[in-house]
Amino acid sequence: MATAAGLFADVLGQERAVALLEASLRSRRLAPAYLLSGPDGVGRRLAALRFLEGVIAGPEGSVPLRRRLEAGNHPDLLWVEPTHLDKGQLVPASQALERGVSRRSPPQLRLEQIRELTRFLARRPVEAAGCLVVLDGAEAMAEAAANALLKTLEEPGRGMVLLICSAPEQLLSTIRSRCQQIRFGRLDSDSMARVLAAAPAPSCPDPPELLELAAGSPGALLAHRQQWQGLPEGLVDRLQALPAGTDPVVALSLARDLTEALDAEQQLWLLQWWQLVLWRHRPSAAAVNRLERLRRQLLAYVQPRLAWEVALLELAGLVT
Repeated sequence: MATAAGLFADVLGQERAVALLEASLRSRRLAPAYLLSGPDGVGRRLAALRFLEGVIAGPEGSVPLRRRLEAGNHPDLLWVEPTHLDKGQLVPASQALERGVSRRSPPQLRLEQIRELTRFLARRPVEAAGCLVVLDGAEAMAEAAANALLKTLEEPGRGMVLLICSAPEQLLSTIRSRCQQIRFGRLDSDSMARVLAAAPAPSCPDPPELLELAAGSPGALLAHRQQWQGLPEGLVDRLQALPAGTDPVVALSLARDLTEALDAEQQLWLLQWWQLVLWRHRPSAAAVNRLERLRRQLLAYVQPRLAWEVALLELAGLVT
């Protein structure tokens, strides 16, 4: 057993959000829907798990229950995340890489998932007072899914829905109005250091750009670190060594290797990193804008190798 403060002890740097969640637990005046909004990687998912623990077990929490919730092993909890459509099957975004699913198009929360959510909320709970649903990545809802969710929120019954969202402005205003909003902010440097101290140490020092890209989000830093460590050896050096007047064969060879070694998500991440590097070390609005155009082309399903070839040739000053 632990106190209410102990329940959220590992949610660092989010005192205001934690205070609001604790107040709901202490008073037992629980809203039918909560919107946990803020940047990715700052503790929203962890806070949602701890809050659900308090909803089921009371403000003192329960260690065995915590383990079950973290393992996704509770009969009254449904955790829903955006999916990719692959060969007629919905594949959760968290499983896409492992299952070899193309990640060219962004994952979505789909109408079928909201219908499943609605059926789950209507069933009789097994252990908790009501069924509980977490809608992770709520900003990824398709229009039909958002309309269906609105109808569910209008008549939630005894259940509870937690929306985790990094861009609440993208939600329907009527959805936001039916939720108690709990805002999460970016972490200060001390909280960042405490969170990262508990994470596995990187195999090599982080380049300074990763911390800048993370912008106060330890979760984002860990994700950027994973992307960085997944790059093929030597690829970054070849990008940075692309000066004006480069042999066109070198630029074309680099475009080929980039598109063969990296999937769409990795290419988009590398572009984000390279834009920052160029701006910090060789400030050039033209170069950064050219990479932004390349990003839009990749998102618009332009043939990746061709898009990279033209961009690298232009950046090397070989074509205009």
